[in-house]
Amino acid sequence: MILIAPSILSADFTRIEEAVKLVESSGADLVHVDIMDGHYVPNLTFGPRLVSLLKKKTALPLDVHLMVDNPNDVIPWFIEAGADWISIHIEASKHLHRDVSLIREAGRTAGLALNPATPLHTLNDIIKEIDFVLLMCVNPGRGSQPFIESSHEKIRSLRRWMKEHELKALLEIDGGVNLRNIQSLVKDGAQVFVAGNAVFNHPDPREAVRQMKETAREVDAS
Repeated sequence: MILIAPSILSADFTRIEEAVKLVESSGADLVHVDIMDGHYVPNLTFGPRLVSLLKKKTALPLDVHLMVDNPNDVIPWFIEAGADWISIHIEASKHLHRDVSLIREAGRTAGLALNPATPLHTLNDIIKEIDFVLLMCVNPGRGSQPFIESSHEKIRSLRRWMKEHELKALLEIDGGVNLRNIQSLVKDGAQVFVAGNAVFNHPDPREAVRQMKETAREVDAS
C-alpha cells in the first residue's frame, strides 16, 4: 500500500480550497492538515472550523495531525468537524489509551506521532490499539525542513519490529519527503507519505503527486 497525503501547510493559505481540489484531481489519497497550538510547537495554524469547511469541499479523507498539548481537550472538536484520521503526539498525551479510545470509539482512524528523538519503545504498550504510526522525520512546528537522515534507520527498525510481531498498523512519515528520497523510504518500509513543499512548491502540484505515486509504486511492486 502506497498513499500520498499532500500537506496543506505548504499551500497558499488564501487559496486552500483550490489547493485541495488540485491534489484531489491528481490522485492524492489523503489531505494532511497540521494543527499547531503555539504551545506544543511554536507555531499557530488551523482549527476545527477549517477541517469542517474542507470536509464539505473534498471527498478525500482528512488526515488531521494534532501538534497540541492536552490533545484530549480538542479531539472531540476535530471528530465533530469531520476529521477521518486523527494523530496525536505520544509526548503530549497524559493518557494515551484514553485518547486513542476516544478517537476509535468515534469510528475514526487513530494514530500516534513520534518526534525524531522519541524512542520507538514508547509504542510498546499501545501499538496494538492504533491504526497507524506517524514518524516525524523533521522536528515538528514548521514546514520546508530538510529530512533528518537518521530517520531511515528508525523507519527500518519500526518496520522490522512490526513484522516480527505481526502488527497491522500503517507506517506514515512526515517531513522532508520528496521525489528524490521516496523510493528509499518505500524500501525502508514506509507506506503513507506526507508531502508539503515537494507538492505545493512544484510548478505543477498535480504532476508532483503523480510522479511521487508512480515512483513509489515502482519500488513497492518490485
